[in-house]
Amino acid sequence: MSATLQTKQVWKVYDTGTIRVEALRGIEVEIQAGETVAVMGPSGCGKTTLLNCISGLDDLSAGEVMVEGHSLFGQGDYERTRIRGENFGFIFQNFNLIPVLSAVENVELPLLLQGLRSGEAREKSLNALEAVGLREWADHKPMELSGGQQQRVSIARAFVHQPAFILGDEPTGNLDSATSHEVMDLLFKFNHDHGTTLLVVTHDAEIARRFDRVLQMQDGMIVQDISNTSEENPAEGEPAGVVPVSGDSGEEE
Repeated sequence: MSATLQTKQVWKVYDTGTIRVEALRGIEVEIQAGETVAVMGPSGCGKTTLLNCISGLDDLSAGEVMVEGHSLFGQGDYERTRIRGENFGFIFQNFNLIPVLSAVENVELPLLLQGLRSGEAREKSLNALEAVGLREWADHKPMELSGGQQQRVSIARAFVHQPAFILGDEPTGNLDSATSHEVMDLLFKFNHDHGTTLLVVTHDAEIARRFDRVLQMQDGMIVQDISNTSEENPAEGEPAGVVPVSGDSGEEE
């Protein structure tokens, strides 16, 4: 089976002329449809940059990203934006909700940007809020919601257009333990019900064990690809196999 999402020797370099930072260094990864993949590593190792490059939010310095067999960066800016809007949903640590909009208005915004009629967008958004248990909070603004509720609104916004991929950048980073597990339960429910591929950055090893795979990053490289899907220990989800990824180590990103 061909990879739904694939990177080929992806590099991201920031060069000011006096300082050169290699944020990503030859990233090679394949993610199949419906897989759940966690990304771990120390701060500054390139995790967020990887998500941004995979989704086309950031340009590449070198390499290629393939989405459903199509070159993401082989397209013009308009086509790349269209592919991103249709195929990716985003969840952020700080929620990134627009404070002057209600919950339902935040959720329907990506649908309106795609040109969906307002009535249909509102109906889909209310259904998405119902799926995360917040339909009765639809008219409340973000400041009237708890942190966990705000993150559930952002999950509804990410899933409302039924994307193939959900990218999460520390989606539980600002939440307590119990709320973190509730949020992850929602993500895995969407994965189970709709086959949505999950790629999530996390520092929480307990959460990472729930994913099919864990990509361990260091110095802008993937240094380990850990499988959690072995039948040897399926209940506890302990890492069952480690695939080292070759590459020169470096002292800086």
